[in-house]
Amino acid sequence: MNSVLSHADRRFILTLVAIAAGLAATALWPQKAQGAALFALVSLVKVSPMVALGIVLSAWVAASGAGAVTANLFKGRPSSVIVTAAAIGAVTPVCGVTVLPLMTGLLVSGVPLAPIMAFWLSSPVTDPSLFTATWAVLGPGFAIGKTLAAFAIGIFAGLATALLHKTRMVQVPLRAHPRGGRNPGCAPEAGGFRPAVWRDRVRMRTFARELAWMTKLVLLCLSLAFAAEYLLRDLVPPELLSAYAGADSPYAIPLAVTLGAPLYLDGYAALPLVRGLLDLGMSAGAALGFLVAGSAVSIWGVLAVVPVLRASTLGLFVALAVAGSLVSAYAFQALWQVFA
Repeated sequence: MNSVLSHADRRFILTLVAIAAGLAATALWPQKAQGAALFALVSLVKVSPMVALGIVLSAWVAASGAGAVTANLFKGRPSSVIVTAAAIGAVTPVCGVTVLPLMTGLLVSGVPLAPIMAFWLSSPVTDPSLFTATWAVLGPGFAIGKTLAAFAIGIFAGLATALLHKTRMVQVPLRAHPRGGRNPGCAPEAGGFRPAVWRDRVRMRTFARELAWMTKLVLLCLSLAFAAEYLLRDLVPPELLSAYAGADSPYAIPLAVTLGAPLYLDGYAALPLVRGLLDLGMSAGAALGFLVAGSAVSIWGVLAVVPVLRASTLGLFVALAVAGSLVSAYAFQALWQVFA
């Protein structure tokens, strides 16, 4: 049995959680449940224009085959290829589970680990849809900062991996018998790059399938997260976050990065949650660290690569993600204090 959870599995789990949480909240706190539902609905309406634009763009990339073209750009001089891979990863809407078969295929074909690691760590952090959602929920500073962080982490991870090219964990990163499957919901479309997807029935079906999948995912995740934000304001004491994740706390950024993976649910779900934490006193650097670390080394991402990577290579993957998230968070905090 494939150990990697599919998108259907994730949606099913999230749906069960949403139903259980809704029933429990309605039974125990009917007024709170109604207030959370209304708050989530109003918030969704506010962010819908910008999020819709990103969803359409993500569906077009999947249907046009633009994601499949990236594999051909991973060969060449190490430094230039690493920069190219990090840049592509920062702007390409490649979902976390799709990275598994894509990266496995590249490694099996002989592509060096360094550019793959650059793409691997930059791609989950942001994409056009997440960029627009981040802009709508947290503002342009966080949207641009997270994109630059994704690009910087990709370059850092790629260069660090290139420096370790003589080690076994870099030379032989895969397990003896890697396993991985292609998820049709977000896998790059075969058949080359064709931007005019409306001229091809097959690509239009892919576009419609990706558009429907992404829309359902965004609606579910954002609804849950906006409701959590509403409840968070009452359940989490502001002085607690001010003490441990405030701008003056030396533990704010390390704590946010450390807790990013276990507390991070989804790129969209994290946005309103972080907005609520910012309102309660979390520093800007800690908020960015939470977002970047949670996406780069989330539980979903780690589970996806465990069946494929050797333990030492997986350790390198996690270490680079955490280190890059820390540096990005401290840099963002310094810039935020200057320009905010």
